[in-house]
Amino acid sequence: MSRGGEMVYIPDDSDFSSFRDQCESLEGWHCRYNKAGVTVWSQGQEESCTVQKIKTRISCKDVPAETLYDVLHDTRYRKKWDSNVIETYDIGRLTVNADVGYYSWKCPSPLKNRDFVTLRSWLPLGNDYMIINYSVKHPKYPPRKDFVRAVSLQTGYLIKANGAGACILYYLTQVDPRGSLPKWVVNRVSQFVAPKAMKKIYKAGLKYPEWKRKHDPEYKPWVYPEQNTLPSVSLAELSVQHADSLENIDETGLPEDNLSTSDHEA
Repeated sequence: MSRGGEMVYIPDDSDFSSFRDQCESLEGWHCRYNKAGVTVWSQGQEESCTVQKIKTRISCKDVPAETLYDVLHDTRYRKKWDSNVIETYDIGRLTVNADVGYYSWKCPSPLKNRDFVTLRSWLPLGNDYMIINYSVKHPKYPPRKDFVRAVSLQTGYLIKANGAGACILYYLTQVDPRGSLPKWVVNRVSQFVAPKAMKKIYKAGLKYPEWKRKHDPEYKPWVYPEQNTLPSVSLAELSVQHADSLENIDETGLPEDNLSTSDHEA
């Protein structure tokens, strides 16, 4: 997603427009799963040596678009519904609608757990919302020995209002989990994991209003920037995280049937 691959930048309207087009377009996408209101598409060959783009769509009855937008922003609530999260927090803010954050998640044994540092940006558009991210390097958050640093080439959500009190959620991701897993294994597992992850987000949306009423109901810095107390981060501190610059961890002995158990959702 980074332009030219070298410079860290904050996504602009054209980036959000391009992301929305990718979510809504069917051209070049292959349907891999369509069941119980969840559809999964992939772009690229499963057997390829590169990581596929995976796109998932779910229809969320009884969850307004703005509620799902809050769910995806609220790091405190994330720990309630995302059973794979180890740690997640915001590092610092770049602008009123962009920040840098950290996320680590559990992987099935004997895989090592993974983590990310990402630049995230968001855009409300009337009744629709978008959140997109890509991996960056921050000098104070280098790769750790107890995690494999994964790379988000492009990940994001499009939330579209769908009548009163309902919405449609798109999740598009291209993530390199690093290690030395064969890419075809990564691609196949991503297709199993995506529907589970989407259903979790939907259920989290149903329960969020009640949870939020008891936990700082007025606190939404993603909606009210004046509430944001994060330290400022300069773009000059950041650089693009390239996958090929990271150490490969040998996980080639992992049996394939162990790999479909994770519900990772980036």
